[in-house]
Amino acid sequence: MTNISLADPSGRPIRVGLDVGGTKIDAVAVDASGRIIGRLRRPTGWGDDAVVESIVLAVAALADENSFAISEVGSVGVGIPGLVDAGAGRVDHAVNLGVESLDLAARSEEVLGVQFRVENDVKAAALGAAALNGVAGSMAYLNLGTGVAAGIVIDGQIWRGSRGTAGEVGHLSVDPRGRLCGCGQHGCIETFCGGGALTKAWGRPGALPIKDLFDAADAGDPLALSLRNDLYHGAAAAVRALVLSADVETVVIGGGLTALGERLENGVRAALRAGAEASPFMRSLRLDERIELLPAGSPAAAFGAALVGASITEKEIVSHG
Repeated sequence: MTNISLADPSGRPIRVGLDVGGTKIDAVAVDASGRIIGRLRRPTGWGDDAVVESIVLAVAALADENSFAISEVGSVGVGIPGLVDAGAGRVDHAVNLGVESLDLAARSEEVLGVQFRVENDVKAAALGAAALNGVAGSMAYLNLGTGVAAGIVIDGQIWRGSRGTAGEVGHLSVDPRGRLCGCGQHGCIETFCGGGALTKAWGRPGALPIKDLFDAADAGDPLALSLRNDLYHGAAAAVRALVLSADVETVVIGGGLTALGERLENGVRAALRAGAEASPFMRSLRLDERIELLPAGSPAAAFGAALVGASITEKEIVSHG
């Protein structure tokens, strides 16, 4: 990973990274060599005060469980959904957390006395995935979860583009006659391979609707087969868009749908091969060989947040989905 130093001149060698989701916080502690020395998960609160409190408690619990003092923490990086002003440390419109506008860094620093930096969760995950996968050149991170979002990392740096939306393919329309997307367009990539859109189209109750959908497809259910093919088609379209627009060497796929493991990976690879059959140019790109799945339980998002905390940020606004 270039352009990021985990050493701290003030003698605080530990960096903490927090991946803040709608229901839980994944927290890691990273030492000066870049090694993860502790990890825990805690529930996330709802609303401004509860979110700040849950973040502070996660840092304190991480320190307590791994026998280091808060005074040894040089920085805390937070990856969080919503519209993020990285320079100001503020997050807006984090609807799944009950947050409209929150000066997250300032409020957390006031309690702990540690420097906080805030980044969009998918951008932080992209940075972490690049570091953990040892990517030295260019990489796109494709997050397949409730929604679809992506981030691009080049030479150890998040590439944002002119307005912070570089790599965001979830709301690229690939079928103007397709299902209505929450963004108001029809046939967005997210309507094909976003967990929320698929669950809605599946329309059957269950604790794990996408797994249920795959199981039903294996049993020959016509609707399940159609929706599973949609997922493969949409994920393959996202990979093509990322590679053709940014010429990244690798697309790392993460997010909740990666719990499907080989059932997802093999299907996306097959869809990429099928889509390239009629085109010598597309076959030459070998897209099916350029995708990787993050392993289940990967700490990429929290680790990326720790790297964000250790880096120098400029005042930028990034968002997704």
